[in-house]
Amino acid sequence: MPEPGSRRVMAFDFGTRRIGVASGQEMLGAGQSVAMLSARDGVPDWDRIGTLLEEWQPDLVLVGLPLNMDDTENDMCARARKFGKRLHGRFHLPVEMVDERLTSFEAKGQVMAEGGSRDYGQHGVDDRAAVLILETWFNQQPRENQ
Repeated sequence: MPEPGSRRVMAFDFGTRRIGVASGQEMLGAGQSVAMLSARDGVPDWDRIGTLLEEWQPDLVLVGLPLNMDDTENDMCARARKFGKRLHGRFHLPVEMVDERLTSFEAKGQVMAEGGSRDYGQHGVDDRAAVLILETWFNQQPRENQ
């Protein structure tokens, strides 16, 4: 695995109907939207995920963990953890869970600020949330030469 600071990282905003995907370079500290995948009751198209992983070649995968505001876990946390374990088991990549509280709320605000509609489903909320998860993780990493 590359040295911390030079890793390619991919983030997933897990949902039961849609899964947002973002990718970024740790050195740059910014992410970009990659895809918004459909899911059926939380089950994604694993072949599509495999294609994305092959294309983007991440060194690390992040999965958003939707904790409650009081730090407790809910049913979606268990499903997100299960998704992360399946990513690791299928693709043999290191997976880290990242606190994603309010990322979907912030992403919806961004879409609305840009004149989007309240029908968020096709307007990039989930993939934007994945970018926010990725950038949250980047911001939590120690910076060298500071």
